[in-house]
Amino acid sequence: MTALQSDPTSPASPPEAPGAASGPRPIEIALLISVFVVAACGLLYELAAGALASYVLGDSVLQFSTIIGTYLFAMGVGSWLSRYFERQLPAHFLRIELLVALIGGALPATLFLANAYTPGAFRFLLYGMVLMVGTLVGLEIPLVMRILKRNVALKDLVSQVLTFDYLGALAVSMAFPLLLVPHLGLIRTGLLFGVMNAAVALWAVWLFRHELRQLKAHLLACVMVLGILLAGLAGAEHITSFAEDKFYQDRIVFTTASPYQRIVVTQGRYGHRLYLNGNLQFSESDEYRYHEALVHPAMAAHGAPKRVAVLGGGDGMAVREILKYPSVESVTLVELDPAMTQIFTDNPTLARLNGHALQNPKVKIVNIDAFGWLQQGADTFDVIVVDFPDPTNFSIGKLYTNSFYALLDKRLAASGYAVVQTTSPLVARQSFWTVVQTIESVGLQTAPYHAHVPSFGEWGFVMASRRPWRVPDVLPDDLRFLSASTVPLLFDFPRDMARVPADVNRLSNQALVHTYEREWGKVVAH
Repeated sequence: MTALQSDPTSPASPPEAPGAASGPRPIEIALLISVFVVAACGLLYELAAGALASYVLGDSVLQFSTIIGTYLFAMGVGSWLSRYFERQLPAHFLRIELLVALIGGALPATLFLANAYTPGAFRFLLYGMVLMVGTLVGLEIPLVMRILKRNVALKDLVSQVLTFDYLGALAVSMAFPLLLVPHLGLIRTGLLFGVMNAAVALWAVWLFRHELRQLKAHLLACVMVLGILLAGLAGAEHITSFAEDKFYQDRIVFTTASPYQRIVVTQGRYGHRLYLNGNLQFSESDEYRYHEALVHPAMAAHGAPKRVAVLGGGDGMAVREILKYPSVESVTLVELDPAMTQIFTDNPTLARLNGHALQNPKVKIVNIDAFGWLQQGADTFDVIVVDFPDPTNFSIGKLYTNSFYALLDKRLAASGYAVVQTTSPLVARQSFWTVVQTIESVGLQTAPYHAHVPSFGEWGFVMASRRPWRVPDVLPDDLRFLSASTVPLLFDFPRDMARVPADVNRLSNQALVHTYEREWGKVVAH
């Protein structure tokens, strides 16, 4: 194997030793620790690129698959190129480590800025940086192995290097979603691991100080790269604000990153707006239209609902509308992300938007995946409001499958109603009727309807029940959009939104995600 050739031309290459009797030397331990750090940093950059691609481009399965494939291909290219590095291996390792630190550490910040200022270049820059980082990381490990080859027997060399490589990958794969992104965010996390790469390079300068021909130049390069990355780390909040202010245009008043999503709240001429992973969820100026249309046709038709469940809707707006019915005894809000329910409970400005509904003693908040919650419980509800984001990826798409609606059916009281927010029947006509077809496939009757919400355009909903939906006689008095006389108008579909043939969305195919992306992609393209 070329990558494991001895390197007799290095200035201080001692004879090869089996390394069995005397045990590992300090320099070997130091290099193996470097392998651990290098592996952790390399995987971190790969995960950060995949997360950013899924945020911006949607379909997390597709984005992570293509990013991982591109990265592994680039690592193979780097490993192949390592055969051409024959002299001064420690010096080459240092230079490569510093390049990885700069490019990899700056990857999240660069992509955030590109998405805000030159969105058309985002995809090109994404894969270009992944290719560069992957190639450099692919060069690192063979060079370390060839340096270690001087003092470690081949059988021990391969096992030790691969062990530390895999351990580094395991450590960062656990820390990335659980610790790093929730507490530091993607930009800080990338820069922090860039600093770690640069620190490995600085450590290597000391380890190989007797071999390096230009010691001062290498030391200066390490200090400069560390200085750039530490400055970026100190100003990470400003970088994030700079990118997001341009992207969202309105003034950002609240941001946080949870293990599930990036939450941003802005304030402008249309009041507060909530964005999840860059996608608008509501605008204060017209959210009442959306939430009244979502909640009241089902609640008023039931007559006197006592037990209500809300799946999704962690902002509490749907809960606010539900609590307008005196008959309601309990509301169970099932929201996966505890960060959502916490900020809309504790933040005074955001809690005001939902009328402090999440602090109401009738409300019980359960932070769990809705699919699992339906599977685990046996309680039934008079009304179930399903307020999930649109099916932009497979993790959300599973909540629009026949498997999910079959579970929903079991938790619905015999005389109960469920209502599902269902994207735009005008823009995504096929997607809308796919949801209707999927709900009907589990034996529920449907009553599709739509409402105009200026921030979103024409928006669709589907009522599901075991009995036919009936027009309600009375609605709460303090509504701003709906009245008993206008509710029937919501169920009239013009010709350009009328029903079209559609397939059932199943867990095994998740056809809805592809249909949704195709239909909304046409809008973005235009």
